[in-house]
Amino acid sequence: MRKLLQGLILSLLLFSCKESADAPNLESPSPFSYTDDSKKMAKADYYDKVLGALVGSAIGDAMGASTEMWHRRDIQLKYGYITGLTPAERAQSPEGTWANNLMAGATTDDTRWKYLMVNYFSQVKGEASPSAFSKFINTYYASLTKDLGDPDIQTSTDILDDKMEKIDWIKEWARVSLAYEKDSDTYVSSLNRFYGGEMSCAGQLYSPMFGLVASNSSEAYDLGYTHSLFDIGYAKDISGLVAAMTHLAMRTKDMDSILNVVPFTDNTGYQDSRLVGRIPYSIWTASMNQIRVLDTLKNSNDSLIKPILKTKVPKGYSGTDADWARQEMAYRFLEKDKKAIAFHAGEIWQIMITGMGYGKGDFLNTMQFIVNYGRDNDTAAAIAGMILGAKDGYAALPKDLKEETIRVNREHLGIDLEQLAQEMTNLQYP
Repeated sequence: MRKLLQGLILSLLLFSCKESADAPNLESPSPFSYTDDSKKMAKADYYDKVLGALVGSAIGDAMGASTEMWHRRDIQLKYGYITGLTPAERAQSPEGTWANNLMAGATTDDTRWKYLMVNYFSQVKGEASPSAFSKFINTYYASLTKDLGDPDIQTSTDILDDKMEKIDWIKEWARVSLAYEKDSDTYVSSLNRFYGGEMSCAGQLYSPMFGLVASNSSEAYDLGYTHSLFDIGYAKDISGLVAAMTHLAMRTKDMDSILNVVPFTDNTGYQDSRLVGRIPYSIWTASMNQIRVLDTLKNSNDSLIKPILKTKVPKGYSGTDADWARQEMAYRFLEKDKKAIAFHAGEIWQIMITGMGYGKGDFLNTMQFIVNYGRDNDTAAAIAGMILGAKDGYAALPKDLKEETIRVNREHLGIDLEQLAQEMTNLQYP
């Protein structure tokens, strides 16, 4: 019996020591892709989608411009429940509106970045790269500073103030992009002090634009990620994700598919990060789970809703008391994770994802949810507005909001959204 056992053990050892060539060769799974771009969409459809994205983003920006960084209780105190455009009653600032107390429909730096990106696309003509982007930023900065010695500026403080506000807006960015062109040590040093070294939402201001020009969702992610020269850590992952979501929104109206870009687009392998994993995915999971819980609450007798029914429903809200209780629950969920600064990349991502899940793909409901929550509401609404605008197209956007936003931006801010959409279309369909 002992000899038989020894023979069996020896056989097993010999089998396990065979050359690896005899073992099955299992291929690694291929990256998942939602997008089949083998058939290019019609030119007119592309224009409608791009215009929808640009105007949808501007609407979100404009709806939040008057209450940017506010707490929701302060919003309710002054406006009740915001359902559309409100006058941008605020002091001018480099990141905000460039004039005091502008009319409803005025936008902030979120829309200015979309304007800059169309100019960038026009210059590089399909050859986008991080180096080309940094040079574009540097050239723009140089164009603002080159004439500071002109006699007109030196003899007029008003002209100087106007010039300096534009310089103040871009100089933090230029410090990083100028360092990017020098050497890695200088770049890393400048990057890690950008906006005080906080994980700001820098890339999300412009990275969704890559979803309008990429050939597939994976490429959109890569373009958004590699162009996020001003992001650190997982903020770069978020910048790539919003680009990929925008790209898919150009090709489907299915909200679940657009939201599910998150778990299936991880080109840089954040999910494999040991101990921590992929933070934007964890945030996405928590938000989706919260929405599922809220979807089960159908009436005011539910034990989770009853305690919140005492919360005052803001003036102008058109839903039921139970509807408002559900929305207030979503707001409290977001408030638990708010960061030290409102323009933190992770916080804006969480607000945007929760708002899109809560709104079920409806443009106006999503904008209202995000804007009435407060915090950095114009940026979160601008990102969601671009994705939903790309999904629905310009024709489907609310008529009064889109027409007023286009008019105000063209006549008072020098940003012609229709012309920008036409430039984008001409680049893609020469």
